[in-house]
Amino acid sequence: MVQTHDNLFLFNTQSNLNFTSKKSGGGKPELPSRDRKTHGQYITNKLNEIWKAVESSRKDKRAAASLSIHTGTYLEFQSTPNFSLTIKSLENKQQKIKLLNVRNRNIDGKEIEYATVFVPKGKEHYFIKKANDYLEKVSEKTSNPLNQNLIDSIENVQLALVESFFPINHVQWLSESEKKWYEIWLSDDSVEIENQFRKTAALLDLEVSPEFLRFPERTILLVYADKNDLSNLIYHSPYIAEMRRAAEANTFFLDLENTDQLNWTNDAKERIQKDTDSQVVINILDTGIRRTHNLLSDFIEEVDMVAYKPEWDKFDNNQMGHGTLMAGIALYDDVKMLLESSDVHSVTHTLESSKILPDEGENEPQLYGAITSKVISEQIINHPNRIRVNCMAVTSPEIDTYDGSPSSWSAAVDEITSGAVDGIKKLMLISAGNIPTTDWGGYIDSNKISSVENPGQSWNALTIGAYTVKSDPSLISAPGMRAIAPSGGISPTSKTSLMWDKKWPIKPEILFEGGNGITNSTEFYEEENFSSLTTYHDIFTRQFHYINATSEATAHASWMAAKIYNKYPQLWPETARALMVHSAEWTDAMKSQFLTTGNKTDYGNLLRSCGYGVPNLSQALNSVDNSVNLVIETELQPYINVKGKPPKTNEMHIHELPWPKQQLLDLGETKVKLKVTLSYFIEPGPGEKGWKNQYRYPSSLLRFELNGSRNREEFLKSINKAVISEDEEETLTSSNVNWLLGQQRNVGSIHSDTWEGTAAELATSNLIGVFPAIGWWRERKWLGKVENTMRYSLIVSLSTEADVDLYTPIYTKIQSEITI
Repeated sequence: MVQTHDNLFLFNTQSNLNFTSKKSGGGKPELPSRDRKTHGQYITNKLNEIWKAVESSRKDKRAAASLSIHTGTYLEFQSTPNFSLTIKSLENKQQKIKLLNVRNRNIDGKEIEYATVFVPKGKEHYFIKKANDYLEKVSEKTSNPLNQNLIDSIENVQLALVESFFPINHVQWLSESEKKWYEIWLSDDSVEIENQFRKTAALLDLEVSPEFLRFPERTILLVYADKNDLSNLIYHSPYIAEMRRAAEANTFFLDLENTDQLNWTNDAKERIQKDTDSQVVINILDTGIRRTHNLLSDFIEEVDMVAYKPEWDKFDNNQMGHGTLMAGIALYDDVKMLLESSDVHSVTHTLESSKILPDEGENEPQLYGAITSKVISEQIINHPNRIRVNCMAVTSPEIDTYDGSPSSWSAAVDEITSGAVDGIKKLMLISAGNIPTTDWGGYIDSNKISSVENPGQSWNALTIGAYTVKSDPSLISAPGMRAIAPSGGISPTSKTSLMWDKKWPIKPEILFEGGNGITNSTEFYEEENFSSLTTYHDIFTRQFHYINATSEATAHASWMAAKIYNKYPQLWPETARALMVHSAEWTDAMKSQFLTTGNKTDYGNLLRSCGYGVPNLSQALNSVDNSVNLVIETELQPYINVKGKPPKTNEMHIHELPWPKQQLLDLGETKVKLKVTLSYFIEPGPGEKGWKNQYRYPSSLLRFELNGSRNREEFLKSINKAVISEDEEETLTSSNVNWLLGQQRNVGSIHSDTWEGTAAELATSNLIGVFPAIGWWRERKWLGKVENTMRYSLIVSLSTEADVDLYTPIYTKIQSEITI
């Protein structure tokens, strides 16, 4: 298993090429104190006992001839309380020994780490030899016992049980005798392995759902089984990595009497830990929040609730209670899992409520830009030092421009987020808007022709669409119905920007879970079990309700943004936005839905329907050994005044990336992936006239390019030529890098693209240029902003599926540059 690291932050790379990391790398692991002879002999004896038991079981257990033979054994390793296992040493891919899962359990206030490992038949002596060498040999480099980090970290080892494959908080749902649906996570993503597993399950007379999910090194299937069935699966299949309780119906909670619902919230509240030091807050612009709800009361004070009009009640009295529905997801992400768990749940952010909708009726359409600006400003004045994520799932199809051009509302959002008025840049997330159930019969064509709603065309806000993985037929409450969208596909509710003029931004940029619908081919309905459980505003009637569509997706996105800020509180809003986009990937279902002709223009359709895909929190927060994120925050001055002449382009930046050239050359033909994301906020151009041209609405535009095989001189010349030639897109010198998206990425104010090649090719592709294109700051000299500077965030990641350590040589090179 690869080691997790913080992302690497680089500073001043564009000027003096010095590099520095925000946080230092990991040091020597802390190990429990051991008596070498006693501990080494104990681990050796335990392993010998295990293999004797395995051999005896093989002789005694006579499987049917049609079943696959036992090809290996699953072991569970346990750490000493409050110490960690040396995870990396529990896996050896050359020996086909696989680390499958790692779990942590709190027992009496002490953390114990568990790891499940698969050892193939014939490799039984691998860990015994490690223990023997620990007893008998020493390292020439350190004079410590050989394999000390591994053996000292192990408190105990035993045969893995069914429980060894479940998350700790799912074990309580494991049924001894009643069959239920369980997720089986296979340790491989190949169709061949999936088929082998299905064959084994069939021979064991187990029902397997036809649906599946496929991720790198994982395939997920649903199996209808009890505990004994799962034990048989473990014995006969060498491909199981994890098991989880399948999604239960929301109706379990929704059908409870209110008193019973209240008991569930009381139980959950006792297990919730609040991070009282956190300054991260999600500001929900909606119908208000019912802060007296048991699950919300500790995370929003009455002083944190504002309303657009002073005479409005600040609480959520709207018939739909939409703001309170949003609050549960924004605070917990998964309310149902919180209720079902018995573990302590840590919450690292709080909530603010900005009421922008009256309890009855609507605001005047022309006021929405002013309303949005006023409530956000009021929250900042009340608490200027908070790290704020602004979340708004309120849109209007009635006052739209329909072609992606700016409206007064979206321009107000751009002005607010750019900091043009108060100097404070802000992160804002907006829903893409929803397709009504009456149009679901046209899925997926209805998604293509339904445009993102106002103000989702904002350049600076992240616009959130919806996808779904909820398609399990066992959760459909009505007979004769089926799921509309496939697992991993775009949600029937999600609007797109396919019908827009292609000069306007890619919207939505990212997708989150927004639920699915059901149909019998003539009728189309919401399915509450394909939605998400959340908090309800009328607590005297019920505690829970469900939420779906792009509102749900936007609440999930806000929770992720808060998690990013919690780990990296100093981030610019431009960077938090970039990390979410940078971590996103398209699902296989999305690719099947939109990449239909094999033509590169298909990617334009995919982009304008699904954005850059579904973000991954772990990838946004962390680097790992074979996938490294580099983060740069800096600013440039795009334009300059020239006496007696019109203003002109001022500067560009070249960033030299700290690639370990020799290591990459040594990897030769190994496939690697380079991903680049550039994020900045534009200041919207004043006046309706400016909105008719993409180069007149934004204050300035930025672009990036990679040198590829060109040397520094050739690269600089090609970019400078592009900058000088009136900044028009068609004059850019063609890149010699085979980007996945190319020029299609160059709209809006966030640009992301991927290049895949060999490690040897990447060794010399270490220069990234960031340069300006035309904007109204330069064209409207009389407004006095020609020489304004523009902040930008640049995220670059280098990754490979090969089992190699890229992080250490990159980190080492950064440190050596600092020393020099």
